[in-house]
Amino acid sequence: MMRTKLLLFITVITVIAVAVTGCTAASTSTQTISASRSEITTSTTAVVYSGSVPDSIRNFEGTIEEIYNRVNPSVVNIQVVLAASALNSGGGALGSGFVWDTNGDIVTNNHVIDGATRITVVFYDGTTVDAKLVGTDADSDLAVINVKPNGLTLQPVTVADSALVKVGQLAIAIGNPFGLQGTMTTGFISGVGRLLPANQNTVGPNYSIPDIIQTDAAINPGNSGGVLLDDTGSLIGITQSIATTSGTSSGVGFAIPSAIIKQVAPALISSGHYDHPYLGVSVATLNPDIAGAMKLPANQHGALINTVTAGGPAEKAGLKGSGTKATVNGASVNVGGDVITSYDGQAVKSSDDLITFMARSGVVGQTITLTILRDGKEMQIKVMLAARPNS
Repeated sequence: MMRTKLLLFITVITVIAVAVTGCTAASTSTQTISASRSEITTSTTAVVYSGSVPDSIRNFEGTIEEIYNRVNPSVVNIQVVLAASALNSGGGALGSGFVWDTNGDIVTNNHVIDGATRITVVFYDGTTVDAKLVGTDADSDLAVINVKPNGLTLQPVTVADSALVKVGQLAIAIGNPFGLQGTMTTGFISGVGRLLPANQNTVGPNYSIPDIIQTDAAINPGNSGGVLLDDTGSLIGITQSIATTSGTSSGVGFAIPSAIIKQVAPALISSGHYDHPYLGVSVATLNPDIAGAMKLPANQHGALINTVTAGGPAEKAGLKGSGTKATVNGASVNVGGDVITSYDGQAVKSSDDLITFMARSGVVGQTITLTILRDGKEMQIKVMLAARPNS
C-alpha cells in the first residue's frame, strides 16, 4: 500500500503523479477536467428511477444540499507556482484551503504551498486574488496564507471537536479534486486515532501526526487542504492524504483532526510558527510478549520507553529507557525501561495514546504528571514539556 498526499502538480508538459492528496499539475488540467466532466455527465444521465422517493432520502438529500450551499463559499482553490527543486521540476500545483477568519486567513496543508513562489486563491464565485504566506508547520502538515479582506465576503468555517468523532458517522468532503472546484463527496468515518508520518522529506528525527481521521469519502489529488465535515457542516478535519496503489481514491482517505488545527492555526497566524510540546523519548506499545519478558502481567498496557534523549525533559525528570535486550519470538527487543501508564490522569494503553494526548493538550512549559511502572512498581513523575527541537 502506498500512502499518497493529494497535491495535484501541473507542469507545462505533463501531469506528475505524487504521493500527496491535494495538488495537480497545470498544462493538462483542461483535458483532465473535460474528461472528468464527460464521465460525470454519462453517469448521471444513465441512472433512471421512476418510483417514489422515500421522505427519509429526500430529507437526507436536503441536509446534504444545505451543508454544501452553506460551506462551499468557505472552501477555496489554491494555485501555486513552484520553483524547481529536487522534488519537482517546477511549474504549478493545485490544492484546496478554507477560510479561517474574516481577516483573510486561509488554512491549507503545508505540502500544498511548500516551495511556492506565488500563491493564488480562487473563491467559489470565481473571485481570484493573490495570497501571501503567513506561517507553516511541517510537523502537522499545516499552513496559513492570507488574502487582503477588502472587497471580499469571507465566510469562516465552523469548527467541531474532532475528539467526539466516531466510526460510522457521516463524513462530507469539499475540495478541488483534479482541479474540479467545489466538488463534494460523502461517505462515513471509517477509522479514528490513526497515526501518519508528519514530513517524510525531513532530514533528522521523524515525527508523527496523531489522532488522524480515516474516511471512505472519495478524496483525490487536488483535495489536499480541503474540509472534512460532520453532519452539521462543521469542520472535523482537513483532508491530507490517501492510501492507494494507483494514485487515486481507493476509499481510504485521511484527514488531520480539527483538534490539532485549532492549536496550530492560531499560533501560525500570531507568530508564523508553532512550538510542539516535546518529551524527549522514543516509545513502543507494550504487548503481552514484551510484558512477559519484563515479568509484568500479560494484560498490562502502556508505552514502554525505549530511549531517552540526552538533555531532554524526560532525562531531566529522571525517566529511564530500556537498557537491556530480550529475545521475543526470535527477535531482539528492548526491555527494562519505564512503562508510561497514565498522562495527566488519562490512561495510556499504547504509544499512540501518549503521542495523541501530548498533541491534544500538551503546551510548551506545562508540567505534566506521568504515572509509570519501574521494575513493576508504580510511581509518578512530573515532567516539564519543552519545545520540540527545530519545530
